[in-house]
Amino acid sequence: MKISRNNDAAAPIDIWLLVFPHFLLLDATGPAQVFSTANDEARDAGRPLPYRIHLIALGGGAVVSSSGISVLTAALPRRSLAGATLIVAGGRCADLPTDATLLRWIVRASDAVARCCSVCTGAFVLARAGLLDGRRAVTHWKDVAQLRSEHPGVVTQDNEIYVSDGKFHTSAGISAGMDLALCLVEQDLGRATALAVAKRMVFFLKRPGGQRQFSSEMLSHLPEQSVGGQLAAWLRPRLRQEVDVVQMAGACALSVRTLHRRLRQETGVAPAQLLLRLRMELACGLLNSRE
Repeated sequence: MKISRNNDAAAPIDIWLLVFPHFLLLDATGPAQVFSTANDEARDAGRPLPYRIHLIALGGGAVVSSSGISVLTAALPRRSLAGATLIVAGGRCADLPTDATLLRWIVRASDAVARCCSVCTGAFVLARAGLLDGRRAVTHWKDVAQLRSEHPGVVTQDNEIYVSDGKFHTSAGISAGMDLALCLVEQDLGRATALAVAKRMVFFLKRPGGQRQFSSEMLSHLPEQSVGGQLAAWLRPRLRQEVDVVQMAGACALSVRTLHRRLRQETGVAPAQLLLRLRMELACGLLNSRE
């Protein structure tokens, strides 16, 4: 669905990228480049530029990123944000802003903008502002458990690259902000333009797989006595065998329904998905071991 361009089809869409001290640089510059490349496509075709891109922070001025590179930002805008898109960058959880003034501004901005978005752990900022309660959301796969623990009202997803729930859009770790930005470009300007932007950036229009893909990090952190830990331990020596969910439930001394419910609570995945990830982990290990 295309968003309104401030009641004028020729007016560009304002993109407000919100950063804070020690933010992750690519969380902001990645989406900025996607929208900038969409402008390049329009410029080359002799069309009006579709986006105005703004980098903002509380107080404005130079803001240092986690990489040590500083960016120059404007202060939080006071003018109307109607029809605009707000994108909140992420960073290390310990560095995420908790300033009440900033959170109140985000709440007010979320009422006005057409889209309120986050990249990576920026979802924690939206959650702290109370904007994600009862909504589906995603963050970096390493921080999923913490988001669930700190904000149980958020319907935290496990493997998606990005998630849209009404006007709220959240994306997974770091580079996933570019995937989300391409999705927004497709909403605004159509698939052909989004594909042209992706080609120009040498980037996937639709990235295959989820954010975890071949990562076994989630599995390695499962407590041995948890349902997921017990099931993973039972499955690993049987990965080359045909295994069904009834056998998996029996191995955990649970009903099939209870196994699904408990595993979803612990990991966000179904038994068949856990089995698939373990098999992918094995396959990747075998490929990496080949000379």
